[in-house]
Amino acid sequence: MRLFTETQRFNQWWVLLLQWASVGFLLYAFYLWFIMDTAVGNVASNDTTGQFILVISLVGTLVLLLVIQLKTEIDEVGIHFQFRPFHFRKKTILWEQMESCSVRKYNPIMEYGGWGYRISLKNGKAYNVRGNIGIQIVQKSGKKVLLGTQKEAEIQEIISQCLKKYKNT
Repeated sequence: MRLFTETQRFNQWWVLLLQWASVGFLLYAFYLWFIMDTAVGNVASNDTTGQFILVISLVGTLVLLLVIQLKTEIDEVGIHFQFRPFHFRKKTILWEQMESCSVRKYNPIMEYGGWGYRISLKNGKAYNVRGNIGIQIVQKSGKKVLLGTQKEAEIQEIISQCLKKYKNT
């Protein structure tokens, strides 16, 4: 039985602003290339290769920002997570594999170098899309995983219940 589910996306105001600015720039570039017949930076109006690369780069980045999501689920078995589109299947960390599990405040820039899928030699892996609160999991193998969350109080209570139940069995 699933006790908790959270899905997060990159939908901060500044990400949306960047997306809209990119769309605006792309429309302006089309206007300059096809209506005014002038260059955009180093990409001339007759440079189809340059135009293709610019358009694919911008559209690819926009689509990626729209489809990235971090889905976290907690149940009696463990904590399941998937960072789409990079994980094709859910990853699971079982309660019995955990040395410790807690909710903590962290510094995304200083500890992991930002948001997204991050690897730190000192702090392990992080999967986060916003904020500075996460589920810190230390596995018995020594591996560390941090999963970002926006539901600190709710998730803390569920983790406490699951850890108590696991330790009592």
